[in-house]
Amino acid sequence: MRPNGIRIAVVVLAGLVAATGTACTAQPATPAPTSTSTPSGGSGAAAAEAPAPAPSGSAGSGIVSLAGDYGPDTCREGYVWREARRTDHVCVEPRVRDQARSDNAQAAARRAPGTNGYGPYACAVGYVWREAYPGDVVCVEPRVRDQARRDNAQADDRRVSARLWKSRWYPERRCDGDVCTGRSDDDIPRIRLNGDHYNFGQVRLYIRRDSDHRVLWSGTVTATRHAGFAGGSFGKKTTLTDCSRYGRPVNGHAQAYDVLSGRWSARIPLSVGCATL
Repeated sequence: MRPNGIRIAVVVLAGLVAATGTACTAQPATPAPTSTSTPSGGSGAAAAEAPAPAPSGSAGSGIVSLAGDYGPDTCREGYVWREARRTDHVCVEPRVRDQARSDNAQAAARRAPGTNGYGPYACAVGYVWREAYPGDVVCVEPRVRDQARRDNAQADDRRVSARLWKSRWYPERRCDGDVCTGRSDDDIPRIRLNGDHYNFGQVRLYIRRDSDHRVLWSGTVTATRHAGFAGGSFGKKTTLTDCSRYGRPVNGHAQAYDVLSGRWSARIPLSVGCATL
């Protein structure tokens, strides 16, 4: 156990870092598992940071609607809604959407009512029901049905749900052979922001204070593919102390911005800015 004076001095320093809005320059890492973090509900080198976005006018989730943002069904770059029916928002390659439109237009011509006891929607020889959604009886070639099944299985991975959650990190001990030395602040938890369901590319991260919306920390990561996480994902260490560890009330929030789609994550509540224990 270290003397209290050292501990207090370290946390004071962490509070000063929070007040100046210093950004962490660590490289993006694999996101921490959600089972040990706080989900928001509901993937290179760091790039230059852009100015912080204006606060949302809503006091609710904090999700801002911008060009390219189609809500939780927003597709990752390179994908579009299949639209096998108007409410079909499974994300597919553009050629698959074109195929769905063509098959819908030819649906009546491919039916053979009463064939094999399948009623008025029975398919002619060589065709099967597409089954892109429950009750989809549009007749298509078997390869098209197989494609629909594959696309349905990958639907979650192709959406920009912009999920964000918090975990903690601690400074690593440095070892030289059998001799290891710790830092004076190695037992003080910092905030780490994790995310998945983003485009592959830049994601901007912001931590704000609720009272005046001041940015206390910001950073940019490159979301990439990580095993076990959907879409583009990341893990980013910040310089801010996780004050919830010391029972401090929530007084701030974090939010992520997917640059390619213009989509914001929901806000996740944080306790920040503590200067003493």
